[in-house]
Amino acid sequence: MLMKMTNDLDLLRQFAHDRAQDAFTEIVRRHVNLVYSAALRQIRSPQLAEEIAQSVFADLARNAGSLAGGGAASTPKTLTSWLYAVTRRTAIDVIRKESRRQLREQIAVEMTNMNATANDWTQIEPLLDDAMAALDDTDRSAILLRYFENKSLREVGEALGTNDDAAQKRVSRAVERLREFFSKRNVTIGAGGLAVIISANAVQAAPIGLAGTISAAAVLAGTAVSTSALVTATKTIAMTTIQKTLITAMLAVAVGTGFFEAHQAAQLREQNHSLTQQITQLQTDSQSLSNRLAEAGDSKKLSDKQFNELLKLRGVATQSRNEAEVENDPAFQKARLWLAKEAKLHEQFELHPNQWIPEMKYLSKEAWLDKARMADLGTASGMRCAMSNVRTAAKYEFAGSYFTLALSKYLITHNQQLPVSTSELSTCFPPGVNDADAILARYEMINPDTQTNPGYDGFAIVEKSVVDPIEGPVLINDKKVSSLPVPRWPTVTPNELIPLMNAYSDANNHEGPLNILDLVPFATTPEQKEALNKYINSATQLH
Repeated sequence: MLMKMTNDLDLLRQFAHDRAQDAFTEIVRRHVNLVYSAALRQIRSPQLAEEIAQSVFADLARNAGSLAGGGAASTPKTLTSWLYAVTRRTAIDVIRKESRRQLREQIAVEMTNMNATANDWTQIEPLLDDAMAALDDTDRSAILLRYFENKSLREVGEALGTNDDAAQKRVSRAVERLREFFSKRNVTIGAGGLAVIISANAVQAAPIGLAGTISAAAVLAGTAVSTSALVTATKTIAMTTIQKTLITAMLAVAVGTGFFEAHQAAQLREQNHSLTQQITQLQTDSQSLSNRLAEAGDSKKLSDKQFNELLKLRGVATQSRNEAEVENDPAFQKARLWLAKEAKLHEQFELHPNQWIPEMKYLSKEAWLDKARMADLGTASGMRCAMSNVRTAAKYEFAGSYFTLALSKYLITHNQQLPVSTSELSTCFPPGVNDADAILARYEMINPDTQTNPGYDGFAIVEKSVVDPIEGPVLINDKKVSSLPVPRWPTVTPNELIPLMNAYSDANNHEGPLNILDLVPFATTPEQKEALNKYINSATQLH
């Protein structure tokens, strides 16, 4: 628990100074998903992404002293930024070095398989890392912390050396710059929707066991040991899956036995004595076989019987360990926390029915849990953002599953003529949608002859009004769903708006506004109203 409460730089200092294996393992555990996912987007090969992740953490181990002591000439603001930048450079180097036709074909196949995701993410994913690279270091750090690692605004502010309000503004501006980057490349999506999509898709879970393999190999690479040991760690990057399994077993005994046994003993005492005896015996047998493997010097020198015996033994030990650790496993505890957050989010909507929209009835359980998982429910602004994210996800999911199909069905049966009113679509929804009228009442048809907003071009239906101004109105046609951008914050806050922001902060427990429209009730003088309206008109223009 103490290790988990320690920040990245302190852990890195512990490793650099004392060569503390558990400190480096905790760093790897925190960041392996980010590194693996960034590599995977670049290289499109899970196997190469694993190797890149190992290389990145090996670089971290070698450079731990200079990074922890601030000796690096271009050390970024956070370890997250350093890992992300090194991952990108390493992936680019790998791409340049890969020239064999067979490998290129393999990567192309894997790209096809991995692209079976939501349509918006399919458009964003190939451009995401270039868009991130276009941001300055502080904006990039803000996005990485907030949406890649799902940190709260308070944690983002602490990492960037600022407060919650400033962190919120920094994140909002960074998201807007990302949106502009995508817009210039014909990928149109609102800032709110973009944040949701990045949070849900940017970081995938790395393969099970990768963190352990990396931490063991990287520690050897970063430690001043014999040349043979360094070569062994380097070769691990290129080993086959079976070879990695065998070497991991050796390293787990040689490097991490003390920590492993202490952790196991604490868990198993709470379970049952017989299981403790079983695992103790299995560890003894595993030690014996691993010693024989070390004496042989090469896994290929083991007999088939010895080799199969070792793998079988490790499988039994793993199964027994998993049964004993389920209740106290960090992943299990985290899942339980997510469920509690989901229940709290449901409770908030029950307490505030005016925040509910009928589309939420059709939001999948997986989407509910995902929005709760990413949410910061400890502050009013965090809860507000979470509820907005639920509504946005519900509107996108319902529109994509039902609205577009209903409109398409209407066009087919009416000779491609659009309905005059959304109410005409009620008969086009499937029987399972039993409150279509209430949902359709929230939308209206776009009249192409009278509308002047260029953001409506190509769409037939628009959401009449939003529950919260931090959401962009949803746009729908028979093929896609999008949303209008929300008003942008100024790069520099006008002096006329500062009193309004202070008034908002005083009335909301010192939390800053999330949208320029939040300031409207606090404009009391004609001068303030004029200045605010001028900025709102400017901020709502499409760019």
